[in-house]
Amino acid sequence: MIYLKSQEDIQNLFLANDLVSKTLALVGRNIKEGVTTKQLDTIAEEFIRDNGAVPAFLGYGGFPASLCTSVNESVVHGIPSDKCVLKPGDIVSIDCGAFVNGFCGDSAYTFPVEEIDQRKQALLDVTKEALYRGIQAAKVDNRIGDISFAVQQYAESNKMSVVRELVGHGIGQQMHEEPQVPNYGRRGNGPKIKSGLVICIEPMINLGSKNIKFHQDGWTVTTADKQPSAHFELCIAITDDGVKQLSTFEYIENK
Repeated sequence: MIYLKSQEDIQNLFLANDLVSKTLALVGRNIKEGVTTKQLDTIAEEFIRDNGAVPAFLGYGGFPASLCTSVNESVVHGIPSDKCVLKPGDIVSIDCGAFVNGFCGDSAYTFPVEEIDQRKQALLDVTKEALYRGIQAAKVDNRIGDISFAVQQYAESNKMSVVRELVGHGIGQQMHEEPQVPNYGRRGNGPKIKSGLVICIEPMINLGSKNIKFHQDGWTVTTADKQPSAHFELCIAITDDGVKQLSTFEYIENK
């Protein structure tokens, strides 16, 4: 069942996503050599709670933290740890969610740690642009496959690969709602996009093979070939007036 959102719902979803966007920016300002991913998680949880909200990831399916922190070859769902110390040249995907007024925000950004090499920088640039290409395809009367195709076409035209097993999703009072939003597919396929649809588009793009490995902790996902992976996610509402972006990278990038 796909739940279309009212204007009031979309405003509540904006508030939740705006807090998540600000949380990601705060975490980003603390990413540097020697910091542990557990320290970043603590910063995020305290900020979310100080703003009267509730971390969406903490306890979700048993997940033990408020952030997913995925370093280098980690694709998504990395568990913050005191043992994971960031070093120059790393990239780290920070995925964050929060509930505000019963509605969920969800967004992700992959940060460089100090200076990174050209290959990793290209991966970050391509993944983020693939996300924006997907957003451009999110129009009333288009289909979900149009978004999927746009993401895949851009990533693969830049000789990078798209993770198949993990997808974007609808969002509302639940973090994961229908429809699923794959990052690969064919134009004209999938559910029709209607006004009031709110979705998270989140390309997970690998520098090497598309193949991934699921780890025994039940959460961590890494690339099978141990090449780096990047992940960017934004939440959008599709309306008759066009796309309303509910989360933003502006707090991160307009320092």
